[in-house]
Amino acid sequence: MRKFGLIGYPLTHSFSKKYFTAKFEREKIVGCQYDLYEISDIFFLPDILKENPELEGINVTIPYKEKVMPFLDELDPACAAIGAVNCVHIKNGKLKGFNTDYIGFRESLEGFLAGKTPSALVLGTGGASKAVVQALKDLGINFHMVSRKNADNTFSYQDLKDNPAILQNHKLIINTTPLGTYPNTDEMPDIDPDQVSEGHHVYDLVYNPEKTFLMRSLEARGALVKNGLEMLELQAEAAWKIWN
Repeated sequence: MRKFGLIGYPLTHSFSKKYFTAKFEREKIVGCQYDLYEISDIFFLPDILKENPELEGINVTIPYKEKVMPFLDELDPACAAIGAVNCVHIKNGKLKGFNTDYIGFRESLEGFLAGKTPSALVLGTGGASKAVVQALKDLGINFHMVSRKNADNTFSYQDLKDNPAILQNHKLIINTTPLGTYPNTDEMPDIDPDQVSEGHHVYDLVYNPEKTFLMRSLEARGALVKNGLEMLELQAEAAWKIWN
């Protein structure tokens, strides 16, 4: 049996297991299974690998996209530049890290923007933001990060409140935080929806629910919105190619 799986914490609602299980059935791929490996600390990863010697590939989700890197034997060059890993290929006992989030996000964003390159605000500075930032750089899109604290090229959420022009002048808003994910569907990043209007594009990496509180709030002000489901599907297919 060829085994694949997902590590992260928590894993109460996993896109990956549903997607790959359905893919194996739909495409009549036999002798494969996809499991969830919920680990409360990344240091349990070697135990997972030891207990499951048939594992050929794993996906990596929050909060381990950066923490997994010291456990790897090799990094794909593009992945090294991004600084986060969401896909690991296991072959002959060696682990090689990749970032298929980058592939999925870039392809999905290009379709969403349809040739436009508006200045962007990236909400959040965690592991999920790394692939987003690299894709924006490669697409030639100017951007600023948004976090709770100021830093280089980073606004704080308080900055956005103190200077409404920041939101008004950045027509692409990308949420890389988990805020709004089921079951906490009444949460959203701390931005003022009234500073968003027609002409804004809002891309929320969250996919469950289909329309987050952030998406609904900004769509009501005229923004075009998109969730992270297509990105996830594209990154899953990219991972499958890597594993095969």
